[in-house]
Amino acid sequence: MDRRTYLKTGTGAVVGTLLAGCTGGGSGGGEGETTEGAGEETTGAETTAGEETTTGESESLPETVVIGSDIPYRPFEYETTSGELTGFDVDIAKAIFEGELGIGYEFKPTSFDSIIPSLNNNNFRIIMSAMTINEERAKKVDFSDPYFTAYQTVIVRKDSDITSKEDLKGKNVGVQKGTTGASAAEGLKEEFGGDLTLKKFDQIPGAFQALMNGQVDAVVNDNTVNAEFVNGKGEGKVRFLEGEGEAAEQGKDAPPYLTLTVEEYGIAFRKDDDEFRKKVNEALAAIRESGKYDEIYSQYFQG
Repeated sequence: MDRRTYLKTGTGAVVGTLLAGCTGGGSGGGEGETTEGAGEETTGAETTAGEETTTGESESLPETVVIGSDIPYRPFEYETTSGELTGFDVDIAKAIFEGELGIGYEFKPTSFDSIIPSLNNNNFRIIMSAMTINEERAKKVDFSDPYFTAYQTVIVRKDSDITSKEDLKGKNVGVQKGTTGASAAEGLKEEFGGDLTLKKFDQIPGAFQALMNGQVDAVVNDNTVNAEFVNGKGEGKVRFLEGEGEAAEQGKDAPPYLTLTVEEYGIAFRKDDDEFRKKVNEALAAIRESGKYDEIYSQYFQG
């Protein structure tokens, strides 16, 4: 999948201090696994300025919704060189909250591997962070209707002798902590009888840099984020690992490279926020119906 050369400048506000790390419900450390990067973020029961702190069926819309998100995670949420927040999730948030619901929105940078506890500690109202809907997370949060389909994929250096999934056996693989990419790599490790070493990074740029430096042999991550790197900073230096995979097995419109999983992204809400979730789902349906969703999608992705 090629990325578009045009990336729209976002208008979302960013609150809080940019923190290291990325989200999810990944697995812990173990034999044959190392961790790279800064320590995990700790969270507290903090209320966020500019939004109502109580939720429930009778609640009106807040003036501003604060959104927890891991930044950077191109092309979903990241800062431009001038410091503006942009990305697919940012533009979808603008369309939903400003365009359909008539309220403001702010993004709060948050470590991905602690983002669900942060949500449930009232540090922000929702999560929009390319978050895959899965059973483990659904025990802790409620999700919106799906708004994006993604695949876990593998990239390697262009001069690598790795040409198939089986060639990864015995190799070092970079992943982002707490993500479904890390979970997919754990599945590979199990498939290989433990003969795979995982190196976990707080944020995905660290894994990409390790690949370029030869510290890992491959990176497992979402297809669109991998494509952003393959066609950007890694152009001519890295490539996708090819082969049929889970998407083809499920009869999906599979991308032209190996897919380890097929996943759906959703917006995460606290368990007691049903009325707000309903309104967001209605707004999401409205931007699909109007063509606004497709307009935003075409600015970041092809196909």
